[in-house]
Amino acid sequence: MKNIRSLFPIFKEYPNLVYLDSASTTQKPHSVIDAELAFYQKQNANVHRGIYPLAAKATQAYEATREKVKQFLNTPSVKEVIFTSGTTDSVNLVASTFALDRVGEGDEVVISAMEHHANLIPWQQVCLQKGGKLVVVPFDTEGVLSLADFEKAITDRTKLVAVTHVSNTLGTVNPIADMIKIAHSKNVPVFVDAAQSVASHVLDVQALDVDFLAFSGHKLFGPTGVGVLYGKEKWLNSMRPHRFGGEMIRDVTFKRTLFAPIPQKFEAGTPNIAGVVGLGAAIDFVESVGQTVIKKHVDELLKYATNALKNIEGLDIIGQAKEKSGIISFILRGAHPHDVATILGQQEVCIRAGHHCTQPIMDFYELPATVRVSLSVYNDFDDIDKLIKGLKKVQAIFA
Repeated sequence: MKNIRSLFPIFKEYPNLVYLDSASTTQKPHSVIDAELAFYQKQNANVHRGIYPLAAKATQAYEATREKVKQFLNTPSVKEVIFTSGTTDSVNLVASTFALDRVGEGDEVVISAMEHHANLIPWQQVCLQKGGKLVVVPFDTEGVLSLADFEKAITDRTKLVAVTHVSNTLGTVNPIADMIKIAHSKNVPVFVDAAQSVASHVLDVQALDVDFLAFSGHKLFGPTGVGVLYGKEKWLNSMRPHRFGGEMIRDVTFKRTLFAPIPQKFEAGTPNIAGVVGLGAAIDFVESVGQTVIKKHVDELLKYATNALKNIEGLDIIGQAKEKSGIISFILRGAHPHDVATILGQQEVCIRAGHHCTQPIMDFYELPATVRVSLSVYNDFDDIDKLIKGLKKVQAIFA
């Protein structure tokens, strides 16, 4: 996109950098970096506890981001916005409280076969601990889930559905609106992992009627170490805290503790205040560009890259769902994915190689790893051309 790249200082530091690993983490614009720096320089104090002016400024900056998230996700209340360290932390919060208290012997948690390990292992461990069953909805060779299979997987023993919006490996965009409707028709709550969709898809939690939704700041051009869990107020009020300490209490004696109301109940200790402020700046950045504009740009790049990759003899794209986001996994016959990534990296082309924290997907395709290209707002067609040129160099080496 015109002039967008200039807003990201890393590309000034590395003018020839081709960064195609945004599914792992996005680069950060000046505004986000400046917001974190400004907090430490001008507002640094702990939040909520101090009554002096500097502490009030810090609290105001912190809570301003909560209000931004409310608007960004269209949550009914700021109380339903919980700050976490990221999507993984958010999943574990819900698993260790909501799921652990609801799942009993023989009960079920439904997930898809394309989940990131972070949206698989916590539910798996709850089931193992409580004698429950993890029910896995399969996908086909194109990387597509069947809604019929999904509906069939939900039974009267299902206590929760947990599903990714966009697969971090295949790029598949799952029909979460339809999935939520199906689950709710059977009175089953739904958790959505929106880590890979938050930057380019408008997420209206009220329109979706989703029960829980999580994302990470660092996938949204924001800082690492900060994320968001949205939860419906009725569920959050019913859930016990998962961590204990300062800030999350109303009153403490040696015999009992009364916990604070939401959201503080789930935010024990000193939070990543500067990270939360940076997240607020990241939301401002995304809204200034527009998620629909970002999605259109990424979709155009995806189409261009897919067509270019298909023209490389000996290259196989893994997962070709009709509805995809800006992620392409592939293998280059005759070259290990790690070798491909290493050689491309020497040419300043940054891609990911491995199982991408989705080993069951690799098992399904009988592959040890794939090469993954992931696109974002700062990429352009020249980046794709440099990728293709680099891949041809790899082929020449292994010919």
